[in-house]
Amino acid sequence: MLSRKGIIPEDFMPTRLAEDVSQPKFRAKQRKARFVAKNGTCNVAQTNIREQGRFLQDVFTTLVDLKWLYTLIIFTMSYLCSWLLFGMIWWLIAFAHGDLDQNSDSFVPCVTSIHSFSSAFLFSIEVQVTIGFGGRMITEECPAAILCLIVQNIVGLVINAIMLGCIFMKTAQAHRRAETLIFSKHAVIAIRDSKLCFMLRVGDLRKSMIISATIKMQVVRKTTTLEGEVVPLNQIDIEMENPVGTNAVFLVSPLIISHVIDKKSPLYEISASDLHHEDLEVIVILEGVVETTGITTQARTSYLAEEILWGQRFVPVVSEEEGRYSVDYSKFGNTMKVATPSCSAKNLDQDGSLLKVKLHDSLTRKDFVRKRTNASIRLKQRNVNQ
Repeated sequence: MLSRKGIIPEDFMPTRLAEDVSQPKFRAKQRKARFVAKNGTCNVAQTNIREQGRFLQDVFTTLVDLKWLYTLIIFTMSYLCSWLLFGMIWWLIAFAHGDLDQNSDSFVPCVTSIHSFSSAFLFSIEVQVTIGFGGRMITEECPAAILCLIVQNIVGLVINAIMLGCIFMKTAQAHRRAETLIFSKHAVIAIRDSKLCFMLRVGDLRKSMIISATIKMQVVRKTTTLEGEVVPLNQIDIEMENPVGTNAVFLVSPLIISHVIDKKSPLYEISASDLHHEDLEVIVILEGVVETTGITTQARTSYLAEEILWGQRFVPVVSEEEGRYSVDYSKFGNTMKVATPSCSAKNLDQDGSLLKVKLHDSLTRKDFVRKRTNASIRLKQRNVNQ
């Protein structure tokens, strides 16, 4: 019988979370560091960078990458410094023109109502943020004041564009959208369509879709070349097979992403007993365009050898209820045990080929014996007839 209109078999219902599944205890090889954390952050520290000036050549990206505290400090100081700088210029213009000492009604100052540096600073704020209180204004008396007004307006617009754009980019960064793209805590290895496969589950918690979503996987491990060169982080791309047949996925509901462990796979020679002694890391990268903002986002995670469950598969999480499909995320990481050979895919292929050869030989022998038996029967019949 099928539960909930035949979508989820009842045999799949009584399961446990993947992290709670009892697994054989192996003493895994101690790993020095993780290349990519479960939340997607890269565990790489940049040290001994001598050309620090390159960061200043891309000021906008540097500001966006800074922490919020430093960004707000720079945001505040940029306005304060510009106000103080032009306030000093306005005070010098007024001082050179003699506006600070004149009290005559017939005297025309460069800027009205400037009597000290404080009033010049307030006028600088009014000019740059376009606040007019009506007490201070520029006159036609000084061309230098008119030029200063034009320059301050341009500088103010540039500062507004840079700082407000920086604040917007920090609040709308693509990795914020990646927080609602989730991966299963564990990956599994099991037989699927008569092939040994490495599988993981990915889902999107938001209703707004990720357009043109693609998934890539890599195996990161320490290798040694034929010449003896040690590569501590050798990144090997691995091919995938997902429900739509290509790297692009339609991520409306949770999907199980599958990688067939064949001769081209770096997992081809790894068995269940060897897995927990392997110093490898499988990195998964989901990339796509956010539907609402049009910004490209990327979500990452990784699986160490001890986070790969051999002989498990994910249980269904989609059911049909009242004419619509429902996703139960409480079972997103649930797995169940399935019959899976503990040997590697290489040994499985060899055993399968040997089995085919033995079957072919047995069929050939049977045909040969059958032919000899029929020939002997015909010969006896001929002798009887004669």
